[in-house]
Amino acid sequence: MTDCLFCKMVSGEIQPDVVYEDEDVLAFRDVNPQAPTHVLVIPKTHIATTNDLDADNVQLVSKCYLAAQQIAADAGIAERGYRMVMNCNPEAGQSVYHIHLHLLGGRPMSWPPG
Repeated sequence: MTDCLFCKMVSGEIQPDVVYEDEDVLAFRDVNPQAPTHVLVIPKTHIATTNDLDADNVQLVSKCYLAAQQIAADAGIAERGYRMVMNCNPEAGQSVYHIHLHLLGGRPMSWPPG
């Protein structure tokens, strides 16, 4: 997708603050962090929303979660705890239509979140 912000990051057109990258996943610091650790984990393949997941691409979500697990361990927040959130569509707060997992940690999280 040529107009997708996150696809531009995957292609290298925009340079995010990368904390993790492999063949299928890119993770970078959120530009508007809501916690001391706030990383966005995205599949390199464009999938607009979780409603667009299917049998051909659902494994990319698992890879995002495994990458987030590694990032949390590397950031030293895995044992204390962290939150992972994936929003779908406007009422849930999705603002970039390329699925992304928010990894938040480094402070106590309250519940309910919204």
